[in-house]
Amino acid sequence: MENGAVYNETTEPQAKPPRRPFGCTLQHLRGWRLPTKALQAVLSLLAVICEEIVEDCIKCGGLYFFEFTSCSAFLLSFLILCVYCTDVYETFGEDKVQRV
Repeated sequence: MENGAVYNETTEPQAKPPRRPFGCTLQHLRGWRLPTKALQAVLSLLAVICEEIVEDCIKCGGLYFFEFTSCSAFLLSFLILCVYCTDVYETFGEDKVQRV
């Protein structure tokens, strides 16, 4: 009896975890949190678009501040959605994601 035959019969190949399309999961944003974050991203993007429609202003300081805050809100809420809804959360670990 050959050694290879014994090992082939008893050794099982390692099963790979099933791949999700694009690594997407809704495991970390459950219940009301996912719709709230998605709505926040949509509304902040809408605010950026509405701000860009304004062509003339007399005192533009407030408008520029609104542009900065709405763009920042869109980018941060989109980043949160990307982190919590993809494999990035498992890759970095919960403690590092919470710290950031």
